[in-house]
Amino acid sequence: MKTMTMLGALLVLAVAAGCSPRDEDEAGPAQKAGKAIDDAGDKVARELREPLEKADEAAKRVAERADEARDRLAERTEEAREKIKDATDEAGRGLQKAGTVVGEKVERAGEKMQESAK
Repeated sequence: MKTMTMLGALLVLAVAAGCSPRDEDEAGPAQKAGKAIDDAGDKVARELREPLEKADEAAKRVAERADEARDRLAERTEEAREKIKDATDEAGRGLQKAGTVVGEKVERAGEKMQESAK
């Protein structure tokens, strides 16, 4: 019985020692592990921030260049349309003039044929 009492007393003392109050500033193992994880996450975030910012800036520059290229293409397309329209109009006027000249020559040829037939 004496042995049981001694073991019980030792058990109570061991539990009491494990539950002893700590200083407020002293962190436990779980808190230390959590802080280590937070610190590691912060470090990774700091290390990735600059490359991500550089990549974002590069993407913005590519988008700006694409916009500029699209605008230049639109301008050149519009210029080409205007040139085609002008060329078509000019060709139409040329055909009309050629038609008038041919008509006049056919008319003269017809008149000459009528005179020859008289």
